[in-house]
Parts: sequence; C-alpha cells; structure tokens
Amino acid sequence: MAHYDVVIVGGAVTGSSAAYHLAVNPDFSGKVLVLEKDPSYRKCASALSAASIRQQFSTAVNIKISLHGIEFIRNIGDLLEVDGDRPDIGFHEDGYLFLATEAGRETLVENHRLQVELGADIAFLEPDALAATFPWLSVEDLSAGCYGRSGEGWFDGYGMMQAFRRKARSLGVDYRPARAASIEVEGGKATGVRLEDGEMISAGTVINASGADGRKLTATAGIDIPIEVKKRMIFTFKAEDRIERCPLLIDPNGTYVRGDSDGFICGWAPSGEDDPEVEDDFDVDWTLFEDHIWPTIATRVPAFERIKPGAAWAGYYDMCAHDDNVLLGAMPELPNFLLANGFSGHGLQQAPAVGRGLSELVVYGGYRSLDLSELSPVRIRDGRQVREKNIV
Repeated sequence: MAHYDVVIVGGAVTGSSAAYHLAVNPDFSGKVLVLEKDPSYRKCASALSAASIRQQFSTAVNIKISLHGIEFIRNIGDLLEVDGDRPDIGFHEDGYLFLATEAGRETLVENHRLQVELGADIAFLEPDALAATFPWLSVEDLSAGCYGRSGEGWFDGYGMMQAFRRKARSLGVDYRPARAASIEVEGGKATGVRLEDGEMISAGTVINASGADGRKLTATAGIDIPIEVKKRMIFTFKAEDRIERCPLLIDPNGTYVRGDSDGFICGWAPSGEDDPEVEDDFDVDWTLFEDHIWPTIATRVPAFERIKPGAAWAGYYDMCAHDDNVLLGAMPELPNFLLANGFSGHGLQQAPAVGRGLSELVVYGGYRSLDLSELSPVRIRDGRQVREKNIV
C-alpha cells in the first residue's frame, strides 16, 4: 500500500496551490500526492470561470484573502518560475465597478468603509462622478458606485492553475490521474483515500479540494456539509460601438459584464427556484442571455444595444448554502481531514491564501500568516454565519 504524508483530492487551482505551498515550506519534508479525476481539466471551475479578483467584499476575511491574492498575482512570475520559465497569466488590473440604487446605497457605504479600512484602493463615486468617469454609463437610476482603482481585475484562470501545478511538480509533488471513491476512517482519524478501482492509499492528512464532488466525498467520511452544485453560464459578444475603460461592472440586479480581448463577457446568477442544483449539465440556455442579461446591460450601457453575440459556455460552482463562504479546515471528529469546499465562485482569487492556509494547518496545526479560522466548517455546527453580501 502506497503511503503519503498528505493526499490532496482535486488537482485544480486550490489543490495545486496547497501542494505548492506545502512543497515550498522549509518546515515540511513529507511526500505529497495530488489525485485528479480529469487531468484534461476541461470541466473544472478553474478553467471555466470568469477568473477575476476583487477586494470589494463585505466581510473582512474575504478582503484580506484577496489583498494577499493580488500581491501573489502581481509576483506570480517570480514565485512560480520553473527553469527560467516565468508564468504570465495576463492580468488586467482594470477594476470592478459595483453599482447601487438608493435601496442598496447604505450597504455600498458600509462595504466601502470596511474595504478602505483594510487597505483596499476603492473609490466611492456619486452619480455625477460615475458619469464623468464612465461617460458611456447610464446613471439615471443610480445612487452611487464603488470602483476599484487598483488591485482588482481579471486574468487567465487556467494559466494560474497550470502554473501552480507545474511548480508543485517541479518541487517533488506527485500527481496521479485517479478518482477518489471514499475517505477511509478508523479510530477518529482519516487513514487514507480509496480509489474508484479499489486501491487504498494511506495518508497522514487528507485534503478535500474536489470542487463539485466535495459534498459527496466528505459524506463518505460520515460528515455532511451544505454544499450545492450550481450551473453558471458565461456569454461573449462584440459591440458595434467602442467602449473605453470598461471595468468588471456589476449592475444592481447582479448582472455583470467586462471587457475580454476584443469583445466582452457577461453573466448572471439566478436565485431560488430558477437556480436548481445540477449534475452533468453543461448545456447553455440562451434564453438567459436574451431575456435577462442583454436587456440589463443594454439599459445600463446603451452602446450594448448593438452587439454581435459570440460563444458561450457553462461550468459548475460549488456553493456554500450556509453563508456563501468557503468551508476551510477540519471538523473536530476528523482533525486530519481538511476541507476546502464551497468557494461560491471565489476559488481562483482565494487560491493563493487558501493554499497557504491549508499548508500551515498541515505543518503547524494552525494558521501562521493570515488567520482564516472564522471560515472553519465548525461554524455550521455552531449555527454561526460569515455572511458574504457581495456575491456575483
């Protein structure tokens, strides 16, 4: 039976970040194995998401996580260089623009106050300032907007994932294409991972970074976590009229649009009955674009009335139904089984801090850099929420 000090289930951006941070930690000398069911990564969220980063969250812990993330992204060429090859993930530091009507103004004010206190570079703009800064924007119904002047933007998420993966492998981490069937438990500890073909791999610590499979895998260890798998769709288009300096714009109804190469991408997350759980469903529903997204963005940006739709795709988000924040760390009954599930669309931007945090839990038994303990899954049992208001 093969044995590893750490077995990570899920080799996308979170799992590969954890593997890298373990391998680069001078206080860790163990063996690490990453199990990835689909080494092509065609259907993983890391490859299919809008791949962006922001500090405009409503909770301090998420703001701090992304402040670390932006510094990591800015220095990724140095940090993840392998044999002189410096990864370039095409970071566009063009900002987020959250918009609010009068009904959402106070929330925007409160969020902005916290963001600035923690060091984020966010401008609070009244309607006149919005119109002056973004002359193509319709502001008639708006009360205010918040714009990330620096530290926010978008990047190549697949490229970031592969950079973590390549660096981890160069540092001695083993990757294996295999599907984990269950977490084996004995005497109040996770003893390893059983593969789909029946093979058992022994482990000192197991990390569940398996994305959409997170709840099912955790259940095999006797623990239920409130993770729901939702489908999100991204639509592309080109505009007939030129738009200058388009940040990632979030309309008050939650619809977003941003620049992308020579065009734009956009999307929207439905709610309630219109947002059911899914399984093996990557079909694109164009009525979502035609009935909701396009009318919204064309009203907000009149130049988008004349567009040419392009490609579209669908992917999965593992959503935390408890409070829209990741479940990070262990439950008391299995202290060597670490969870990193339910990122609710924030996985790519949180991967640098979360991967570092997971490595610290393994090596030191606690956080040494950024304290992420309030995201512990124990909060489910305690009935405590870390409610994130800014979900896009």
